[in-house]
Amino acid sequence: MDPESVKQTIAANDCWSNSYKRLHVFAYDRFAEMMKISWKPPEYRQDTHLPFIPLEKEIDALIAGCGKKVASSLQVIKETGLRIGEVWRLLWIDLDEERRTLSCRPEKHGNPRMLKVSPKLIATLNALSKSGERVFGGTSLSSHRQSFCVQRRRLATKLQNPRLNRITFHSLRHWKATMEYHRTKDILYVKQLLGHKNINNTLIYTHLVTFDNEDDFSCRTAATVKEARELIEAGFEYVTDMADVKLFRKRK
Repeated sequence: MDPESVKQTIAANDCWSNSYKRLHVFAYDRFAEMMKISWKPPEYRQDTHLPFIPLEKEIDALIAGCGKKVASSLQVIKETGLRIGEVWRLLWIDLDEERRTLSCRPEKHGNPRMLKVSPKLIATLNALSKSGERVFGGTSLSSHRQSFCVQRRRLATKLQNPRLNRITFHSLRHWKATMEYHRTKDILYVKQLLGHKNINNTLIYTHLVTFDNEDDFSCRTAATVKEARELIEAGFEYVTDMADVKLFRKRK
């Protein structure tokens, strides 16, 4: 009921982007109108810049330096590209250890999906408390965000890398999408991975990062079905046949 306090709270939250602050101003403005509270809404410019894409070593440093719960949520996003709200909805029954998958309950009208995860992530999640049905239960998402901000700030100072302060939960989603597009060059696959309804929301990832040595490949040959299968399982793609062998390649 105190609009000046609302303004100060929104302005002081350095974990929020200007776009996110605009949403809170809009929501409170509707509340103030309903409750007949007089206030002058603060103005925040809509963010139009390209998303910040951290380096993988910076993400790994952040995960290694954060507490168990925050680190686990970061690892989930790094491997799956889930939104933090989707991570927060995860139930223990969504984790299939045998198939190594996570089932996602979407937010923002996104699509449900089942995502492959690593044995490392499964072990990390299993190390968390299982006192409730939710994987990350026990605290609110807002409290989790604040804990992340405190730990991130401490690590940025300790490692003398101010770029860490620019990393948000959503930055890891951007990183995952960018890496997957670079790896597959398949925008429809990335759209499905992220759970986007509209492909226009996915197209930004086609030009976020310019990679060095983009056309450098490792090449292998296969003379038998067994060798070909092993190369495909290792991530190589078939190119052509030559001199009675099959040629495969994989980006370095």
